[in-house]
Amino acid sequence: MNQTTKILQNSNKSDGHILVVSSHLQGHAAPLLKLSHQITKFGSKVSFLTTDFTRERMLESMNDSDCWNHGIQIISIPDGLKNEDERKDQKKLYNSVHKVMGGYLEDLLNTTNRFRSTTSNEDRITGVVIDSPLAFMSGIPKKMGIKIAIFWCSTPGCLALGLKIPQLIETKFIDKDGTPLVNEEKIHLLPNMPAMTNTDLLWYFPGDINIQKDIFRLIKDTIHHLQNADWIICNWFHELVPSASNLIPNLLSVGPLLANGLSSGSFCTEDSTCLTWLDKQSKSSVVYVAFGSTSRYNQQQLDELANGLESMGHPFLWVAWSGLSNGAFPTYSNEFKERVANRGKIVEWAPQELVLSHPSIACFITHCGWSSFLESLSMGVPLLCWPYFGDQLYTQTCICDSWRVGMLLKPDENGIISRYEIMHKVDQLLLDGNVRENVQKLKEIATKSISKGGSSSINLEYLVEQMKC
Repeated sequence: MNQTTKILQNSNKSDGHILVVSSHLQGHAAPLLKLSHQITKFGSKVSFLTTDFTRERMLESMNDSDCWNHGIQIISIPDGLKNEDERKDQKKLYNSVHKVMGGYLEDLLNTTNRFRSTTSNEDRITGVVIDSPLAFMSGIPKKMGIKIAIFWCSTPGCLALGLKIPQLIETKFIDKDGTPLVNEEKIHLLPNMPAMTNTDLLWYFPGDINIQKDIFRLIKDTIHHLQNADWIICNWFHELVPSASNLIPNLLSVGPLLANGLSSGSFCTEDSTCLTWLDKQSKSSVVYVAFGSTSRYNQQQLDELANGLESMGHPFLWVAWSGLSNGAFPTYSNEFKERVANRGKIVEWAPQELVLSHPSIACFITHCGWSSFLESLSMGVPLLCWPYFGDQLYTQTCICDSWRVGMLLKPDENGIISRYEIMHKVDQLLLDGNVRENVQKLKEIATKSISKGGSSSINLEYLVEQMKC
């Protein structure tokens, strides 16, 4: 039985059916699955489409039937590659997806909607939400007369940056490949937001100029297709950056997107024993440490982190997953684990929203991934910023200089964040009442925005109503 037939046999009558198309990236699949959960609350059914390999990874840590019971069916199509080794090459994976995925999507839409038009018009796909890295496929549903939204999962500042690429090239701030042409100069992208330096650029990747050029070309291509969508939906709330609403017509802010106890689309099995451990800790005492799924560090940096956590005098929960190390070496030693056993908990992966909402959490040492930032903000947890690359760099700038809900960790002259910097900044953050007051204020605004009658709730309800037709 193919997956299209499975959808048809299993579908319940619902008011609208939205296809959500996600890329293979963890940082995209998770917020899109959370968006899917929110869509179903307004009466529409969701089919969540990704690659075969990504679907398998998601289902390893979740129950497919649970999603279906909430009005979501997770389906997949091939990515064109044969084995996992090939998928480790991100450029090769993206090129393969770009080559084959559009054809599979077109076949799926044709087959599904042709079958349904002869049975029940209520079950046909009435709208498509496409992840921004897959924006090149937006013309497929559009030519079929299906309404389309593109999901931008990054920051308002980075959306403004992408839209202004032509002007940046014209004024010689960057060249045609995105390489900065001036040093120390800053650009103002949004009113009342920090200026962006050339090291804050979304595609900035000084370690490999070819990777930087590839990312730049992808962003240019994405922005081109973005402007042809019926709507652009974004994972933030209007009150966070009001001026962002004027960036492009039909922009709908629908965040912060939260799982609220449902599946979060994790690619790794979450270790819930950390929640039991947190129950035993004092209120606002635990330092939570997690760097997402893309950050990589050498052993010297990981040793400094471990020593900083051991020496700082606060209990900590560290998500030290096996992919964190940049090479064939352990993230931490057995001796370290034994020494910190009385006040440190180390896990491979954690249920992050549940961790951040736990009353024992004091602060979050983070890579500044946009979704992680919004989750922390939504739970009222201040941040210590340790960005790795991409939009994380400008997110740090906004966290520290605009919203003032966190502090940055400064690397030394060798590019290493030392144990002493970690110890000092943790103590400084925990004693800073202004930061905690700021994060609590934004938490209240974020909560209101996704509550009934809030700005994000209104925008999402509008989108779903428009896609029901």
